Amino acid sequence: MRNNKLKDIRTAWKHSRFFFGKNKVMIVALGKGQTDEYKDNLHKVSKYLCGEVGVLFTNKTKDEVQEYFDHFKEMDYARAGNQAKMDITLEEGPLDQFPHSMEPQLRQLGLPTALKKGVVTLLKDHDVCKEGDILTPEQARVLKLFAMEMAEFKVQIKCVWNSETSEFENLAGEEKPAQEEDEDEEDDDV
Repeated sequence: MRNNKLKDIRTAWKHSRFFFGKNKVMIVALGKGQTDEYKDNLHKVSKYLCGEVGVLFTNKTKDEVQEYFDHFKEMDYARAGNQAKMDITLEEGPLDQFPHSMEPQLRQLGLPTALKKGVVTLLKDHDVCKEGDILTPEQARVLKLFAMEMAEFKVQIKCVWNSETSEFENLAGEEKPAQEEDEDEEDDDV
């Protein structure tokens, strides 16, 4: 999770509560099944708690929440494992934005650099990534050093549970939540 982006969301939603933590702890708190759930149908939310997820408690309507998060998108730096969205080529020449002390670090990241008269200089054109490539940690670091944002930060609403009516609604478009799929795969392996 990107902490600085989540701070912006928390500031905009001061009237609500966000919980991010160990999924297993949140599952126990909400209820693993009908017998130990805190309120009716709340255990259904637990099935969607896998990966990087959080829980939002709010008095706002479902439409208000969806409207906000459908339009909340910010560009961010790509991480290792992300897919490159475009070709990035650095052109030969001086890199004035970097101090001379960073030249060894740039060379270690795979850039053909040298110091010329105390200025970090790229000795030849360098392809950082091609569109569709899976980024390595080195490529992601180079993109960040050159302030090239290639990833999009957004929040996807997976499901809704209404405390007044105890109604549960799946919004993720998945037929089965991820935890049920994992349980099915485990059954097949036995």
